[in-house]
Amino acid sequence: MKKILIPALAILLLSCTNNESKMNQTETVTPEVEWDSMHPEWSKNATIYELNIRQFSENGDFASILPHIPRLKEMGVKIIWLMPIHPIGELHRKGSLGSYYSVQDYTDVNPNYGTKEDFKALVEEIHAHDMKVIIDWVANHSAFDNPWTENETWYNRDEDGNPVTPVDDWSDVADLNYDSPEMRRAMIDALKYWVQEYDIDGYRCDVAMMVPTDFWNQVRIELDALKPVFMLAEAEEVDHHQKAFDMSYSWDLHHLMNDAQKGDKPYTDFHEFIKEDMNKFGKNAYRMTFTTNHDENSWNGTVFERFGDNHLNYAVLAFTVPGMPLVYSGQEAGLDHRLAFFDKDLIDWNDYPLQDFYTELLKLNVRNEALWNGEFGGSYHPIEVVGSDKVLAYYRKNGDDLVAVIINFDENPVDITLEVPETKYRKLFSDEIWDSNQLGSLHLEGNSHMILEKTE
Repeated sequence: MKKILIPALAILLLSCTNNESKMNQTETVTPEVEWDSMHPEWSKNATIYELNIRQFSENGDFASILPHIPRLKEMGVKIIWLMPIHPIGELHRKGSLGSYYSVQDYTDVNPNYGTKEDFKALVEEIHAHDMKVIIDWVANHSAFDNPWTENETWYNRDEDGNPVTPVDDWSDVADLNYDSPEMRRAMIDALKYWVQEYDIDGYRCDVAMMVPTDFWNQVRIELDALKPVFMLAEAEEVDHHQKAFDMSYSWDLHHLMNDAQKGDKPYTDFHEFIKEDMNKFGKNAYRMTFTTNHDENSWNGTVFERFGDNHLNYAVLAFTVPGMPLVYSGQEAGLDHRLAFFDKDLIDWNDYPLQDFYTELLKLNVRNEALWNGEFGGSYHPIEVVGSDKVLAYYRKNGDDLVAVIINFDENPVDITLEVPETKYRKLFSDEIWDSNQLGSLHLEGNSHMILEKTE
């Protein structure tokens, strides 16, 4: 669903001021929310891939995804998030195929995608490759021709008794009424259905902030009674993390990326943002980091449109700051156009120019504990850079694992000085070994980056 801007949330780490040491120490902070829920053990070093079923192949079906599963596994993907699998409403439909997020039946699959047997085969193939699968869930609204609309109290209605839309522009969906206990029970039963019958591993919950939090808390209780699930909220609400959700969108980090690229914010704002974000959410909360997704690609432009020659630099940032990194369908193939939202479109899979790049980043996240998720990951330390205000540097540390990152967002080459922790490093994307004393003074090419993984 096209996102709604929601209040910024935020973060724990360390401060970076001019009169502090070049390598700051992590601050001790008290998060604003205490956690009662537990993450599934397998999620500690998980990465996530958003799969747009309709546009993923020429056929746009479950079966056409199967040949890609070994490739995604080899890339380092651990969670596959399937965009909505359900039949799409026809009443008030937008475009020829409609919005993925206009659900006509919560317990059926879109016939354009195949059968329930085809869906089960896909889930089994994902599990056979030791990956998890979550599906998109639209709990705030349904299609106008969903049979649930026959229940008078299940929807918010106008004075004439007609279901209303939740947002004026969302003219193809009807707003569900969470004051109805019967509707709540039906929704929870539908959520349980896909876990019980198809063994999925959790949900990505659309516009989760538009649904009461106490509903999500009950959902989590009942789903966890079936199996340990993973829950992703399309929201940035602190209380979602207390009981219901493992992970939320880091929308504000993404917006800061866009603002920095446009020159509206200095690059040093990333340090303060991360400190504030971790302060707000606490270290136990997972935050999803990304440069694109289905909303950003379709409505706001490709990574090339928004980030230009810095698109890989922002990917490096998203993959190395605290959070779980997302890869969107076709990102590894250099997706260079806005995918249609209401009609058929296609990703060009003839070449994979960025697959090696994203594979290196994904595998680094999986193996290096400094970049693991939430409480399992490492601290974040800004590094003071002398010589350019367009170079961002920091390191992550967890026990013996350490990753240092230096990013030049300037289109021009720069000469800088900085101080990284003393050790030997392997430079990602090469076999080069660097000693810390070699890194004190650096010449960086324009729009370039260095990711350094401790080798000792």
